[in-house]
Amino acid sequence: MQNNLNELTTQVRRDILRMVHKVNSGHPGGSLGCAEFMVVLYNEIMNRKKEFDMNGLNEDLFFLSNGHISPVFYSVLARSGYFPIDELNTFRLLNSRLQGHPTTHEGLPGIRIASGSLGQGLSVAIGAAEAKKLNNDSSLIYVLMGDGELQEGQNWEAIMYASAKKIDNLIATVDLNGKQIDGATDDVLPMGSIKGKFEAFGWDVIEIENGNNIEDITKGLLNSKSLSGKKKPVCILLKTMMGNGVDFMMHTHAWHGKAPNDEQLASALSQNKETLGDY
Repeated sequence: MQNNLNELTTQVRRDILRMVHKVNSGHPGGSLGCAEFMVVLYNEIMNRKKEFDMNGLNEDLFFLSNGHISPVFYSVLARSGYFPIDELNTFRLLNSRLQGHPTTHEGLPGIRIASGSLGQGLSVAIGAAEAKKLNNDSSLIYVLMGDGELQEGQNWEAIMYASAKKIDNLIATVDLNGKQIDGATDDVLPMGSIKGKFEAFGWDVIEIENGNNIEDITKGLLNSKSLSGKKKPVCILLKTMMGNGVDFMMHTHAWHGKAPNDEQLASALSQNKETLGDY
């Protein structure tokens, strides 16, 4: 199974690269860094229904707060059966359902909220988690946020609220890559110990030291599920490499929101050999 997930992750990376290259627009860095996590979440961890509906009753739900990494989200959704894989070819085109930041008005299966206005996803996820409890639905709510996004104050109100109200069917993951659009997060606005802050706010915290390793991610997510239902929300600190899998995109914030040219695309794809078939 792990080999299959690695193969799928490679294909997702190829999708991301080709999508942003075609329209010379998009956010490859964070998308590549979260590829393994999204593949594991959708293919190993979440309890999902075969047919998508917006109510999401009796199934786990996922919310992408840092909506600019839509390329990885769209790729994983398509390759998980939510919509045709060849629709990835319409990324960021006029009238496409695959806009640069996810939207809901076109009814794209798998998309439950419009996101990309940073700092709001956790609040939405908490609302969904409370709705699950009101419906006596034991399913879980997952949300992914960026570490730079935590500089938005609304997050901390939500973090405080979740613990105070014992929202224990919520698993919030922070993509801890240490970079944002203007540079290192510690240079833009240092946040100190994120783990210490979440713990001080009453959360259980799990650290995944290699957030680009399928096995480590799987173990971390299963561990987080085991902590649910115990009167505390759960935070996963996912330590990833921005631009993972493409040597010239790693160790820099430069590819946060820049598309590769033809030569760079060829180099990147050569590092991620096709296994499942491009769209």
